[in-house]
Formats: sequence, C-alpha cells, structure tokens
Amino acid sequence: MTALTILWFRRDLRLADHAALIAAAAEGPVVPVYVLDDETPRHRRMGGASRWWLHHSLTALDMALREQGSQLILRRGRCEDVLCALAAETGSVRVHALQHYEPWWRNAQKAVAKRLDLVLHDGNYLAPPGSIATGSGGQYKIFTPFWRALQARMPPRLPSATPERIAGPAEWPESDNLREWNLLPTKPNWAMGMAAAWTPGETGALKRLAAFDPIVAAYAEQRNLPSIVGTSLLSPHLHFGEVSPATLWHRFAGAGGSVDTFLSELGWRDYAQNVILQFPEYGAANARPAFDALAWREGPAAEADLLAWQQGRTGYPIVDAGMRQLWETGWMHNRVRMIAASFLVKHLLIDWRRGEQWFWDTLVDADYGSNAVNWQWTSGTGIDSNMFVRIMAPLSQSEKFGAEDYIRRWVPELARLSDGVIHDPEAAGCRPAAYPPKRIGHREARERALNAVKSI
Repeated sequence: MTALTILWFRRDLRLADHAALIAAAAEGPVVPVYVLDDETPRHRRMGGASRWWLHHSLTALDMALREQGSQLILRRGRCEDVLCALAAETGSVRVHALQHYEPWWRNAQKAVAKRLDLVLHDGNYLAPPGSIATGSGGQYKIFTPFWRALQARMPPRLPSATPERIAGPAEWPESDNLREWNLLPTKPNWAMGMAAAWTPGETGALKRLAAFDPIVAAYAEQRNLPSIVGTSLLSPHLHFGEVSPATLWHRFAGAGGSVDTFLSELGWRDYAQNVILQFPEYGAANARPAFDALAWREGPAAEADLLAWQQGRTGYPIVDAGMRQLWETGWMHNRVRMIAASFLVKHLLIDWRRGEQWFWDTLVDADYGSNAVNWQWTSGTGIDSNMFVRIMAPLSQSEKFGAEDYIRRWVPELARLSDGVIHDPEAAGCRPAAYPPKRIGHREARERALNAVKSI
C-alpha cells in the first residue's frame, strides 16, 4: 500500500504553483491540513484583521480541494504535537510543506523535523531567502545591491499547474469546525467594510490580477496617488500565499511602461524576508542600537495622541483618511502608510513599535518581515532606512499627491471643502466643528523631533 503523506499549509493557501502539493500528490494519497497554532508565535499570533482573512481563505481552499477530490483538515494546537498526532492517526511519517522564514515558523519546522520526515520546498518568494549572497558569501543588508543581485537571478522558474486530481485516504481523519475557531468578529462585527472590499482566496487573487492588467504599465506614475486605484491590491493575497510571486512576475514582466517599479516591490518583499532571516527580532529591536537611547514620549498625553492617531482624529486630513481606511478595510494605500507612520514616529514622537503593533492587528496583509522593515525604514532605526531627520510634511504630501478625493471618501466631515483648503482646513480657517484640531503643529513637531534625536 502507498503510504499517506501530510501536506502542511500555512501562509501558502493555494493549489496553483505549490511545490509541496505537487510533491505530496506525486507520492500518493495526501491529507492536507491547516493547524491554527497560537502557541508557537506567542505574542506574534495573528491579529484580528488577519484572522478574519484566514477564515475566508481557509473556506475557499477547502472548496478548491474538494473540487480536486480532496478536502482540508483543520486542527488547533502546537504544530509539532498536532502533526505528530495526525501522523499517528493516518499512519504517515512524511510531511511536505513550503518553507517559512518568520522566527517562530523556523522554530516550528525544526521541532517537526525532529519527530517526522519533514520535506520543505521553496515557492513563496522570487528566490529562497538567504540564497542571494554577496561576493564574499555574506548576506545583503542594503536593498539596492540586494535587488541588483536578485535581478541577476530573474526570471524565476515558471509557475507549475495544479495537479489534476489529489488522491485522499480511504478514511478521512476528523477535522475541527472552522466556525468554532471564532476567527470572525461578532459583537460587534467590525469587519463589514473588509467583506465589502475583499474576496479572500485563490479565486479572489486571480480577479485582482485581472484588474491590475490594464494599469500595471503605469504603476510608477500612479502608485503614489491615493485618490485613484493605481496599486495592485495584491498584498494580502501574496501574504497568505493565495498567489505566488513567480506567477506575478511572469504575468506582468513584459507589460512595458514602468512595470519594473512594480517588480522592484516584489523584490522589496524578498528583501524583507532576508532581513528577518538575519535579524529575527527585527519587529521588536532597533537595528541601530543608538536609537535605544531615544526618549520616546510616554505617559497620558502620549497615550491620548496614540489613540487619536489610531482613530484617525489627529487634525491632519491625509493621516486621518489613511487611519480610517485601515480600520474600515484592513488596508491602507502605501504612500499614506509612509505618511501616517512618519507622523506617529516624528510628529508625535511615539515609539515605532507601537505603530508596528497596531498595523499587525489591523492590516489584512500584516506580514512580519515587510511590516517590521517598513516601520524601521520610516523611523530611521533600520539597517537600511530613511534618516530620522528627514521628516515628512503630511500637509504638503497630501497636496503633492492629489489626495483630495481620498480625504473626502474617508473623512466625510471634510467632504464639502474645496481642493484648495481640504488638505489643511485649520490653516484656511474653515475647519468644521466635527473635525478635530491638530494635535500638534508641523513646525513644533519637527523641532521637538530634531531635538530628541540630537541627544543620541
């Protein structure tokens, strides 16, 4: 009899271009399993927005597997214990999985490999993290030389097709009921805006690909304009592995125009994984130790400012529009992310880790590597980062990138204001009573931030 193999899903919730699935299916009957492990990541367990996405993505994956003659088994607990128990139930000793690089998943992979035959495959990145080496054999820390070296390895391998049929066991093991995992918010249901904005799952990812086709060639020109759809909106689908980066590369690389800028964003995603491979604590520790001495604001006034930022009530329309978009949809336009992050760190002088934690809980694309690298880039604390003394001016950024309609959509208190005053209604003397005054003036905030960084 052909032995059963276990297919361990994590952030790779697709059937197409899935090396572990192909290898497992080629060996014989397969038991696909997703383990909800909140113990191994500890404080890095998925946030609320990610859990909402996960529920719907697992539903879609199970439906896709059933169309191939299989199904998804759901279990909850520590990965190595759950997989060993499942192996004992099914008589399997081999587990196929895609390689993951977050520190907790690396620990889990080591633990599983000690007890079972774990076969890891590549497929979630353009090139396996750690494989792009410098001339001396070390790892790149700066993006630009990393990107040049990665480009020399491109294009990635061609995406592989979904197996025509995935054989299953004669008798399926028991599975948890997904609804009993309580991944969806109920009291209150704060995810209605997310449901309207997104279709999690592999089919939803393919629809986003099709929608991006007509605009990808103008990516560099349009990606910074929050009032239009100029970005791919693929980040949560990539994070949950509902589409592979190789699929994106081969679909869009020949689009012409400024497509290379989009491809470099895929390269940045690879770069972020290489960073956390070298610095596993990058989401919690300054990469530049000098910043450990920076006197971030603390206490009641700072907490009130943090809450105003989280709620989108800072008095800076572009910042508030982004924070409200985040709360409503679980996503924020990339240019606005930079503005909002810079505002928290430099205008409010609040530790970047507080912002990183908020994004971790509220983003549907909350990726450990990308989130940590982007926050440390903005705060100036990263190994490759913007200088702290380069302080974004949110009001001029808003005007420069034509955010008028974006503000009108997400800050309805300002919807009736003209283009000329909507970026800074307080300075124009037409701030509506329902909209809050600025938490701090731009010049005052800039001086405070520069004085703080002088001390280190």
